[in-house]
Amino acid sequence: MKVFLGGTCSGWKWRNKFQKMLKCDYYNPMTHGWNEKDRQKEVYERKTADYVVYGITKGIKGVYSIAELIDDANKRPEKTIFLNLYDGDVIVHDLKAVENLCKDNGIAKVFTGKNAMQEAADFLNSMNARLNKK
Repeated sequence: MKVFLGGTCSGWKWRNKFQKMLKCDYYNPMTHGWNEKDRQKEVYERKTADYVVYGITKGIKGVYSIAELIDDANKRPEKTIFLNLYDGDVIVHDLKAVENLCKDNGIAKVFTGKNAMQEAADFLNSMNARLNKK
């Protein structure tokens, strides 16, 4: 099983911590010297992953991560996970509305709160174990 790690790129490096929790393959799109080849690989990995996780933190600077989340929530809801790690007060109501949109689209899971990362990792690890038993 492979997981795509999308979401916030600046600020807190949530992927570093999350990757250590996972017992499956993952693709981290963060790279230095971003170029067209990297963009194409990211598009491929996002489309072919078993699950796509969008971690949104207080470090969010733009809206593209939210756009990707909503795009996958519409096109591939069964494999989309919203990991709401935002701990600020500026857009908290907006992100709650995004959570509700995602839930209304029937996405795989929404994780929020202080244990969100561990709960998301536990879910993905259980799905990986289930796939490996087949």
